Amino acid sequence: MTTIQRPSWDDYFMSIAKIVATRGTCDRLQVGAVLVKDKRIIATGYNGAPPGMPHCDGADGHQMENGHCIRTVHAEENCILQAAVLGGQGTTGSTLYTTHSTCHHCFKAVAVAGVKRIVAGAEYLSTAVIEARKHAGIVLDYYQPSPEWLDRLSAAFKAPLENYVSKA
Repeated sequence: MTTIQRPSWDDYFMSIAKIVATRGTCDRLQVGAVLVKDKRIIATGYNGAPPGMPHCDGADGHQMENGHCIRTVHAEENCILQAAVLGGQGTTGSTLYTTHSTCHHCFKAVAVAGVKRIVAGAEYLSTAVIEARKHAGIVLDYYQPSPEWLDRLSAAFKAPLENYVSKA
């Protein structure tokens, strides 16, 4: 019997965050976030306009103020808000997987939500966030995918679902 080589939890949840990012409607940067507690997904979020409002990729385009598009809700904040709307599971002690490290505004929401660890795929960080993270006691880890996982993930998406069998 062959033992299936499963992805690490970080590989698993970050892969989901990358897929979530593809739903983003802001063409300036597509970000995805997954909020996890006790190895269970609480909520997901991507950057885009609130429900029913125009998106950046629509006819109205970006709504810019001081060099930032204010039309979108950032992925991290959207994720926390989704957890609040869905209810049922608290966010205290959770881990946030995000394709990019948080901006200062989102970091404040993450801290208030009680997130204890952030796993970020790419750096998008200000010095204010670095300092605030220390005060809030939130661990920030930068994601490093395992090469084996990237190979398996690529094979999984290339194979037809009805034919996909994981190889050890």
